[in-house]
Amino acid sequence: MRRRFVIEAVMVATYGHLLVPSRPIDYVVPYSTILELYDMRDGSDPVMDNADDDAHVRGKISELIAFFEDPLNRKKIEKAMQMPWRESSPLLLSDEIQFTVVHAVDNASYGEFFDPIETELLLTGSKLNVPLLSDQFEFQDRLIEAEVPVQVYDIEDFEFAVEEGISTVDAGLRGE
Repeated sequence: MRRRFVIEAVMVATYGHLLVPSRPIDYVVPYSTILELYDMRDGSDPVMDNADDDAHVRGKISELIAFFEDPLNRKKIEKAMQMPWRESSPLLLSDEIQFTVVHAVDNASYGEFFDPIETELLLTGSKLNVPLLSDQFEFQDRLIEAEVPVQVYDIEDFEFAVEEGISTVDAGLRGE
């Protein structure tokens, strides 16, 4: 069975170890985070501090954009975009990795604490009962402070999340 995680598309391009999981993964990606890939690729602001790392990550971002723009994948995404909260059919990157694109809608539920992308990530995790992967400590702290009923793993704990994880019952969230 595939482990599912809600994640921003750029994190998959930024963190190479996410592309070599120890078991099958389904990355659930709000569509708005795919749109951010274009801004990051084409923007003048560095994505990474080191110039070589920045060039490498921009290349990975371009590869991910090409994957999402593949005609079959684009068709699946366009179908999901017809209704709020619809999930695309699986977009297969490899035998181990697939993406599910969600037409997430920011309803300002957490507007005081989170920006629109963060809100979409939280709502997606909550609606689908899927844990989040994040590299932003401040975001994780605000999530706990706001008592948002979504499980979150730091990106550095990816292997633990894939192999063992914490059930939503243990975490005090809805049943798994």
